[in-house]
Amino acid sequence: MKTIRLATDLHCGNCVAKLKPVLDGDRRVHQWSVDLQQPGHPVTVSGELSAKDIEHHLNSVGYHVVREAGGATTGNGFWSERPLWSRAAFNTLSCLLGCSIGDFGMIIYLQAFHPGTSMAVQMVLAILAGLATSVALETVLMRKRERLTWGLALRMALSMSFVSMVSMEVAMNLTDFMITGGRLALADPRYWLAFVPSALAGFLVPLPYNYYQLKKHGKACH
Repeated sequence: MKTIRLATDLHCGNCVAKLKPVLDGDRRVHQWSVDLQQPGHPVTVSGELSAKDIEHHLNSVGYHVVREAGGATTGNGFWSERPLWSRAAFNTLSCLLGCSIGDFGMIIYLQAFHPGTSMAVQMVLAILAGLATSVALETVLMRKRERLTWGLALRMALSMSFVSMVSMEVAMNLTDFMITGGRLALADPRYWLAFVPSALAGFLVPLPYNYYQLKKHGKACH
């Protein structure tokens, strides 16, 4: 029997609960534990498994090994862990979807029913609407994926995602304004061409922050 200790991107009790039936169901596992208080939130497994077997079990429930045994990173530095970049990208895309729903919904509403609204007011209202729909989407995702209560899911969405969402909204709206000058209507094809770089900016600006949250604190958008 051997004991293997690997750092992971597990970040809460609900993550461990997802891993439990997988490890408990493997007869090669004699004993296992996860220490969420230690840096890297390591999983320690005693039994007949290899490090690759443990990594496979983690991957099967949506999590990853982020550090090899003995403390050597899988990459070449703080910013080089590909599994975390992948998860941060997925989380950022979820935030982008949530922000875009409210953002464009508000712009469509204002242009249809209040066409005289100034560009400055449109941007502020669009940002607020985008934040509201993104928080709502994040809350639903954490409620479903992490099995949290609605109240706890909402608090986590606000605390973990707010910086990411604000930076995303500001980046998207500023990019759009720089390209269109706020003068293009939604019916103009050039408006939707401007959406591509705006969405790209909204994705790239908060991505490093989301990676940092995962790496340093085990936090994510959802």
